[in-house]
Amino acid sequence: MSGRRFFGRARWRAPLLALGLGLSLWAGVERWVQLTQLPPLGVETSVEVLARDGALLRAYTVADGRWRLGVDPARVDATYLAMLVAFEDQRFYSHSGVDPFAILRAVAQAARHGRAVSGGSTLTMQVARLIEEGPTGTWAGKLRQIRVALALERVLSKEEILALYLHHAPMGGNLEGLRAGSFAWVGREPVRLTEAQAALLVALPQAPAARAPDRHSVRARAARDRVLARAAAAGVISQGAAEAARSEALPQSRRPFPALAPHLADRLRTANPERSFHRTTIDAHLQQALERLAQASLRDLPPQASVALMVADPGSGAILASVGSAEYLDPARKGFVDMTQALRSPGSTLKPLIYGLAFSDGLAHPETLLDDRPARFAGYAPQNFDRMFRGPVSAREALQISLNLPVVELTQALGPARVMAALRAAGVRAEVPGDVPGLAISLGGMGVSLEGLVQLYAAIARGGEAVTLSAEPDGPGLRQRVMSAEAAWQLGDILAAAPRPARLPDWRLAFKTGTSYGHRDALAIGYDGAHVAGVWVGRADGAPVPGTFGVDVAAPVLFDIFAHLGTGPVALPPAPPATLVMSHSDLPAPLRQFGHRGTAQPEVPQVAFPPDGAALFLMDGQVLARVERGQAPFTWFANGAPILRQSHEREAQLALDGPGFVTLSVVDGQGLAARVEIELR
Repeated sequence: MSGRRFFGRARWRAPLLALGLGLSLWAGVERWVQLTQLPPLGVETSVEVLARDGALLRAYTVADGRWRLGVDPARVDATYLAMLVAFEDQRFYSHSGVDPFAILRAVAQAARHGRAVSGGSTLTMQVARLIEEGPTGTWAGKLRQIRVALALERVLSKEEILALYLHHAPMGGNLEGLRAGSFAWVGREPVRLTEAQAALLVALPQAPAARAPDRHSVRARAARDRVLARAAAAGVISQGAAEAARSEALPQSRRPFPALAPHLADRLRTANPERSFHRTTIDAHLQQALERLAQASLRDLPPQASVALMVADPGSGAILASVGSAEYLDPARKGFVDMTQALRSPGSTLKPLIYGLAFSDGLAHPETLLDDRPARFAGYAPQNFDRMFRGPVSAREALQISLNLPVVELTQALGPARVMAALRAAGVRAEVPGDVPGLAISLGGMGVSLEGLVQLYAAIARGGEAVTLSAEPDGPGLRQRVMSAEAAWQLGDILAAAPRPARLPDWRLAFKTGTSYGHRDALAIGYDGAHVAGVWVGRADGAPVPGTFGVDVAAPVLFDIFAHLGTGPVALPPAPPATLVMSHSDLPAPLRQFGHRGTAQPEVPQVAFPPDGAALFLMDGQVLARVERGQAPFTWFANGAPILRQSHEREAQLALDGPGFVTLSVVDGQGLAARVEIELR
C-alpha cells in the first residue's frame, strides 16, 4: 500500500515541478515587463497652419529637423491600414505584443535557408524600436524590443500603438510618419490613396534609404509589388487591382511640402509659439492662385521689385488670401518682408475716406462744386499730378480723376485730426512723421499698411461700419461707424464709375489707385458686393521704381484678382433709403458750392443740442435741435438726407424717424458743417 502511494506521488512530481517552474517563469516575465522603463510616449509633431477647410497651408519641421506631421488614424486610407497589417503583422489585433508563431516561423526559415527570410517583429515591436531608436540585428536589441513591446501592450490600446507607428515610421531622409511620407512621395494627405501608393508607403519603412523611389526605383518597385502580392493573397485587394497597381508609375522625385501663405504662417507661429495647429480663414485654392498671380506680375518689373496682395470678406472680416511678397525665398527682392504689414505711403488711396467724411458730415455732396485752382495752405502748396487746374469741378469728378487741390481743401475743412480719428475708428494703424498730422495726409503723407487700407475699404464696402480683418476664425471684431451708410454708398457709386485704362474690364468695381511720392509704392484697392482686395507693387527696401504708377501696374492685378473670384464682381448694394440722389441744380444752396478759400477763417457752426452721443426720447416724432455760431441760413440733415432747408432760426424742431442711431448734421450759409451722432428711443 505504501509502495503504491509512493509511486503515485512520483508520477505527479514532474508535472507539478514543470507547472511550478512555468508559473515562476511567467511571474518573472510579468515582473520583468512591469519593471520596464518606457521611453516618453508623447510625440512631437510639426506645427501646422491650416486653411479654412482644414487643408495644410504650411508645416514646420520639429526641433531636430525632421518632418513629422500629426496623424489621426481615422483620417488614413483604410486600404493602407489593411495592407500594413496584412504585410507587417497579420495577428496584430490578437497578440499581446509578441507573436510567437511569427518568431518560430522566422527561426525555421532562417535555419532552412541559412539567412533571414522573414522577420518576427510585430508592429508593436517595431514601435518599441522606433520610439527608442534602438539597435537592430542584435539579440540584445531584439530582447529589448520584446520587453518594451510587452510593456506597451499593457498601457496602450491597439489603436494608440498603431498611431505611434503612423507617427514614427521612417519614410526616407528626414521624413518620419505616414503623413510626412504621403506628402513627400504622393503629394497629398493619406486619407485617400491608390493601391500602388498605399503599397509603396507600407514598403518604405522597412528600408527607407535603400527603397527611396527617386534614387532606387528598381528596389522600390520590387518592394511595393511584394506588398501588393501579400495584400492580394490576404484578400485586402483583388488580384486585378494588384495587377493594375503594378503598372502605376513610381514617384520620380520627392515633392516639397505645402508652403502657402508663408508670411502669414510665420506671423501666427511667432504670435502663439505654443500652438501645434493654427486654423485660419484662408481659402487654400484662392491663396495658391494669387501666389501664382503675384509671381506672374513680376515679369514686367525690375529685379528688385515685389508684389503683395490681400483679399478679405468685408461682411465677416475674414482674410481669404494674403500674399506678403511674390517670392518668399528671393533675397534680391527681400521676399522675406511681409509687405501686407509694412507701413508705406498710401498715395491717393486715402482720398475716398476724406470725401466720405465730407459727405457724411454734410460738408459736401457728390455733385457739390469744388475749386481746383492754385492755392497755399499756411505755406503748403500742393499741385495736381499733371500740374494742371480745372477750375470748378464736382466732388464726383474730382475723386474719380484724383485731383489733389479739392481733397486738400476738404481736409482743411474737416481738420487732419478728424481724418486720423476716422482711421482709428476703422481700426487702421497710421503713423505720421513727427506725430503731428497736417494737410499732407490727404495725399499720402503718412504710413499705412496694405492690410490697413484693405480694412479701411472693407468699412466703406459694408456701409461705413468698421470691421477688423483677421486670418483667425475667432479674430477680434470691430463695429465702430466710420461714416454714414449714405456716404459709403455714394463713394462706391463714384469709384465704380471711375475712368480706367481701356485694357481693363468695364466692371462695376469700386476701386482707387495710388502712387506714392517718388514712385516708391503703386497701389490699387477695390471692392464689390462680396469681397475687398488690395495690391501693392514696389520695392521692399523703399527705393523708387521709376515709371511705376498704380493705375498701370497695380490696377490690372486688382482686376485679375476679381477675375479669380468669379466671372466678375458681385453687384454693389443699392442706395440706402435716405441717400440724397439729385443733380447739382436740385441741391440745397449750401451744398451747391463748397466754401471759398480766404485769409480769414470763418466761424464754424456747432451743434449745441443735442450733444454728441446723447440718447433722446422722441416727442411726437420730433427732436429739438440748436446750432450755435456759423451763419444763417441753416440746412439740417439726418443720415445725409435734408430734413429742414434754409432755416434762419438757430433752434428747430426736427422730424426724425426712430428708434435707432442718427447722424445729425447742420450746414450753414457758408457751406461749413457740424455733426453729432445720437440715439433715438
